[in-house]
Amino acid sequence: MKPPPGMTVEKPAAGVRTFGGLNILGHLASLGAHPAAVAYSMTTLGAGMMNSIFSFYYVKLFLNKYKISEGAFHQSQVVYMVWNAVNDPLFGYLQDNSRIPCCSQRRLSILYGAPFYAIAFLLAWFPWREYAPGDWMSGVHLMVALCAFDGMLTFVLLAQCALFAEISGHHKSRLRLIKYNQVASLIGSSSVLFCGLLSQNMDDFPSFQGFTVLVAVLACGCMIYTGLHSESRFDTKGSAPRSNYQGSGQSTLSFSLVISMTLQILTNRDFQLFVLMNFFQVFMVAFCNNFTMIFAEHLIPPNVLPSLAKSFMYGAGFICPQLVVLSSQSLLHSLGYYKIILLTFYVEAGMAAVMLVLGPHHYYILAFFLTANMVLVQAAFSLFNLPLADIIDSDLQRHKRSSPLSSMVFGTNALFTKPAQSLAPMLVVSILNQFGYENLKDAGRDANPSDLEALHTTMFYLVCVVPMCIAALQVFAWKPFSIRNSHTVDTMYIDG
Repeated sequence: MKPPPGMTVEKPAAGVRTFGGLNILGHLASLGAHPAAVAYSMTTLGAGMMNSIFSFYYVKLFLNKYKISEGAFHQSQVVYMVWNAVNDPLFGYLQDNSRIPCCSQRRLSILYGAPFYAIAFLLAWFPWREYAPGDWMSGVHLMVALCAFDGMLTFVLLAQCALFAEISGHHKSRLRLIKYNQVASLIGSSSVLFCGLLSQNMDDFPSFQGFTVLVAVLACGCMIYTGLHSESRFDTKGSAPRSNYQGSGQSTLSFSLVISMTLQILTNRDFQLFVLMNFFQVFMVAFCNNFTMIFAEHLIPPNVLPSLAKSFMYGAGFICPQLVVLSSQSLLHSLGYYKIILLTFYVEAGMAAVMLVLGPHHYYILAFFLTANMVLVQAAFSLFNLPLADIIDSDLQRHKRSSPLSSMVFGTNALFTKPAQSLAPMLVVSILNQFGYENLKDAGRDANPSDLEALHTTMFYLVCVVPMCIAALQVFAWKPFSIRNSHTVDTMYIDG
C-alpha cells in the first residue's frame, strides 16, 4: 500500500514493533514527529557517538600514547585500506542478494550488527599489554581495531544507507530524513566535546576509557531501536533477493549477472563523477578528523588557547556541521544539493588561500580556520546521500529493475572512496616524520628550536595547501554532474 505523503504514520503498519501494546512510533507521530525518520536517525545518533570519537582520537592514541612505529602504522593502514575497500561491495552484494533475513532485511542487519559494532569500537581504547616504543604488538592492535571497527561500521551503516533510498522516493521525504539525521548527528557528534572535557583531551586516560564504554552502551541501544522500528518499502519481498535482474528469470543471481549489474553502475557517468569527487571528500574528512587536534596543539600555543578552549574548538568541529545543514534546509529546497556542495568547495579553497597569505602567527584566525574548514568539509559530506539516492533512482529507471540496487551502489562507491581514509593518515604521517615529528611530538620545550620551527612550518603548509588543492580538484570533478534538479521533482519513482 502506498504510504501517505511525508511518511507520516498514524497507526501501526505491518511489522511495526510495540511494547506492552504501546505503539511508540504512533505516539511519536501524535507529537508531530515522523516515526520513519526518527527510527532511521537513531542509528545515526549511535554511530555518530562512536565514529566521531574513533576517527578523532585513534591516530593520536596510537602515535603518542602507544608509540607505534611509522612502519607498523603504515602496514596497519595498508591492510585496513584493502579491507576497507573490499568489505563494502562484499556486504553490499550480500545485503542486496542474500536469502538470510539478517542480511537481506535492512532493519535486521542493523539490529543484529549493533552489539558487534559497539564491541569493535571498544577494541582500540584498551591496550593488550604495556607497549614499549615501536612494540610490534601495537601494530597488530591497530590493524585488528581498524579492520574490526570498519567491518561492523560497514555492515550496519550500509544497511542504513540503503534504507535512505528505500524508505521513500520523494525528495521532500528524503530532505526530512536529512533533517532528522542531522539532529541525531548533532547530538551524537557532541561526544567528542564531552569526551575532551571529561578526559582533558585524553590526558586522563582512565576517564577516557570509561567514557568510551558508556558511549558504546548508549550507541548500541540507539541502533537496536532502529532495528526494531525501521522498515524498507522492499522488505515485503521477504527472503527473495532484492536485485532481480530484469528478464533473467532466476531467483538467485549468477556471478555473471552480478558482474553485469556492477558494470552498469560503473558506466554511469554521474556515478563516476560522484565517486571521483567523493574520494577527495573522504580524504579531507580523514585529514581533518585525524590531524586537527595534532595541528592545533603544535601551531597554537597553550597560553593563547588553553586546553579547555581547544576542547570546545574540537567539539564545534563536529557539532556545527549539523547546525549548518539544519539551517540550510530552505536552501536545499530552493537551490538543491548540487549548487550548495559546489559552493562549499569554492569557500574552502578561498579560506585556505587567505590563511596561507596571512601566515601562521595569527593564532585566533588559525583556530577559526581549522574549525571552519572542518565544519564545511563535514557539512558538505552530510549531503552526499542525496546524490547517491538520485543515482540509485536513475539506475532503477534506466535498467527497469524490480527493486533498487541500493547497497550495491553504496558499496561500489565505497570500494573506490574508502581507501582515502587510509591514504590521508599515511601521507600526512610520512610527511610529518620527514621533519622529525616522531622524535619531536613529546619533546616540548626541550626540542631544538630550529627543528621545531621546521616541523611547525610544514604543519602550517599542510593545513592550508591540502584543502586548497583538494577543493580545486573537487570543483573540476563535480561541475559536470548532471542530476541537478531532483529538488524540483516530487518523486523519482512510485512508492509502493
